[in-house]
Amino acid sequence: MSQPASNPVVTDIFVAGARKGWNIATTSTLPNVVMAFIIIKALEITGTLKIMGMIFAPVMGLFGLPGEAAAVLMGGWMSMGGAIGVAIGLFDKGILTGEHLAILAPAIYLMGSQVQYLGRILGVVGTPAKRIPLMIVISIINAFLAMLLMRIIL
Repeated sequence: MSQPASNPVVTDIFVAGARKGWNIATTSTLPNVVMAFIIIKALEITGTLKIMGMIFAPVMGLFGLPGEAAAVLMGGWMSMGGAIGVAIGLFDKGILTGEHLAILAPAIYLMGSQVQYLGRILGVVGTPAKRIPLMIVISIINAFLAMLLMRIIL
């Protein structure tokens, strides 16, 4: 007896999921990470990364981070994948350590991709425009509190 067509085989489900995952990785995640590596290299070549480090050193120092770590947070605000790329780029340059990455990780996810989500989600569901800045500020405060907590824990 043959199986009804409505019951897919486990291997078919796996392959379909793998295809979807591959598409997400190659069309969304990978371009953001590559873009982040390019941005870090451009900032480094122009000397802007060093200037950013000096400007943001006092604030980022509160969390035990170098000033350049602000680039990760800025990148994360636009794209979580981009933030990961920036973080790995700075780690590769020796600017960030594993401990720094552990402090930054919760912040990336608590305030990540807000620029993308503002139009895709908040506008579509009808969020009143006057509440959006407050929502952004709350996420950023949560991110900074998480970094502070991570610094205490580590």
